[in-house]
Order: sequence, then C-alpha cells, then structure tokens
Amino acid sequence: MLELIQITNDPDFARRCEAIGGIRLWVDLESLGKAQRQAGRNTFLSTHVMDDVGRIRQVLKRSRLMVRVNPLNPATGEEVDAVLAQGADLLMLPMFSTSDEIRRFSALVAGRAPIVPLIETTGAVKTLPEWIGAPGLCELYVGLNDLHISMGLRFMFEPLAMGVVDRVAAAAKKQGLPFGFGGIARLDEGQLPGRDVLAEHLRLGSGAVILSRSFNGQRLGAAFEEQVAALRRTESLLAQRDAAQVEADRQRIAVTITRIAAPG
Repeated sequence: MLELIQITNDPDFARRCEAIGGIRLWVDLESLGKAQRQAGRNTFLSTHVMDDVGRIRQVLKRSRLMVRVNPLNPATGEEVDAVLAQGADLLMLPMFSTSDEIRRFSALVAGRAPIVPLIETTGAVKTLPEWIGAPGLCELYVGLNDLHISMGLRFMFEPLAMGVVDRVAAAAKKQGLPFGFGGIARLDEGQLPGRDVLAEHLRLGSGAVILSRSFNGQRLGAAFEEQVAALRRTESLLAQRDAAQVEADRQRIAVTITRIAAPG
C-alpha cells in the first residue's frame, strides 16, 4: 500500500489524516529561491513556519512527520537542529545537485533522523550513483515539478514518460531503498488523471506519493476521507493487473503525456 503524503500545518486536519491511516504528514519550510524559481507557475508556495513542526508533532501518535528544510545554505545546521528539536521524524533536502551537498547535509544531520533526498534537478539525476550510498538516506523522492523545469520540459510528467523515474526506481531498488515521485490528483482530475498516475506508481513499485492540491482536505471537507477511500479501492484494483495490462497502460500513459506536452 502506498504511503500517502499530506502537506499541512493544521493540527485538526493532521488528526483526521492519522485516523485514516497510511498517511505521512509533511510540514514544508522551504522558501529560499522557490518563489523566483517557480515564478509565473500555478504552484504551491508554503507559508509554514518552524513552530508548525511542533504543533503537528504534538497531535501525532502513529503517523510519521516529514519536514522539508531549505536547500543547503550557511544556516542549514541551525535549521536542522531546530527541526529535530521540534520532533521531526524525517528530513527532506530539496534542490541539491551534487554528491557533496548530500554528504554535507548527512554530516549535519549526523544520524539523528532519516534523510529523504528530493531529486528535482538535472544534477541530482546525473550524480545519483555518486550519492545514493550516503549515510542516513531512507528513501528517494523525485520532485517532478522542479525537475521538469530544470530539464527545460513543458509538462510535469514528461520525466516519467522519458524513463527518468524508471532509472531512479531501478537505482533505489538496487540500493535497497524505497522511493516515491510526483503528486497525485483525485482519480478523475488533473491533466494526467490521478488514476493513471496511480497506475504508474504501482508499475514502478513506488512506496509513496504526495496528495496534490485537488486532494486538499480542508477544501474537500468530509469528502476528503471519501476521496482517500476511493484511491485505496482503485489501488487494489490496479494491483490485480497482469504484466500485459501493466505494459499496455504504460504505453497509453506515455502517449497521453507526450500529447499533453506537445506545443500548441
């Protein structure tokens, strides 16, 4: 079963997620350079603050809490210390490009919490063999939004159709690490419907996916639980496909992505 990742700084909503089960909570502290990098795009810019980490941690009993810190910078050590003091279970490092960055971050964390490197630059993909064995890594996660921007592509899911995510999945499996990628919309929403995204997660053996803004629990109200249940039912059905069906879906989804990405 995929672990669903829900971003929130709302303790009440975090309690609802924990009651459902199978959901990792995510507080997002990344701000450095993000607004400039994603200027003009309809993307989420977090307004979470350090105290949100402790506020969410206090209401969780079973669910894991992941915190995305800022890209490596002179204040990273202080930020890591503060996040850990607030009770984070996992630390996510965004926007790195080199093995040196991962290893410096690993040294700052010093084994105090597992690390999730967020692969969202061409450099991170190219240098993957150099850093995948760094101490403390517990999962690889491919951030398709910034990755497709870094690659100069038009549509977020193009790296999936191009086989980039397949290569990360294979490297993670060889290293014995779980991996996840992208975000998922509700089953019948999104340019690439959530149902197709879910199919690709199952094909690749992914262990985690971020619920997109169309899954925003605060906006959906009580329907949030219903949408998660629908996703789980579809996950079970897709898991029953045979190899031929999985490959047919892969080819169809790749064609859909290519069509969406085409100019004009």
